[in-house]
Amino acid sequence: MTHFRERPGSKSASRRLKHPFPDSAAFSAVVQALRLKNPLGCTSYYALKRNFPPVMPVRERYTAKFVYLDKNKKQVGASSEVYDSAEGYETGIASMITNMANIAAHRGTVKHLREADLFSVTLKCHDPSGELYFVSLARRRITVSSYTDDAIRKKVEAWADSVPELR
Repeated sequence: MTHFRERPGSKSASRRLKHPFPDSAAFSAVVQALRLKNPLGCTSYYALKRNFPPVMPVRERYTAKFVYLDKNKKQVGASSEVYDSAEGYETGIASMITNMANIAAHRGTVKHLREADLFSVTLKCHDPSGELYFVSLARRRITVSSYTDDAIRKKVEAWADSVPELR
């Protein structure tokens, strides 16, 4: 099992995944399981005159990559689109593939490069000790940051070890 490696400076540790997530559905399933099942044992809390959930998304980014090929299969253009939700990402891909004006402007056919797409979600977690920290999941890595207690890193590492997609 690979271990999380601490970075110098602020307390954060990351793990590079041996196999990147194959698609956004597999990625979203892990994110949803973390949010809804709460395997890290996070707790809700009250701050700034409102209640916050135990695990809360603070940032989502889904990037779709495209190339445009001429009739000889030579690349004549490229683009990428960034979305703030998995739903927007899926809808955006469909609209890019069918956008005739864009295809005509590139003078080629569009091809979606799924293997080059990027996904990332940052979740804010509230530890039972009262500490707030962040867990960032990306297509090729997982990072835990802004923690002071090493028990938090160990808890995240144990959870990641139990999820086959994060090993």
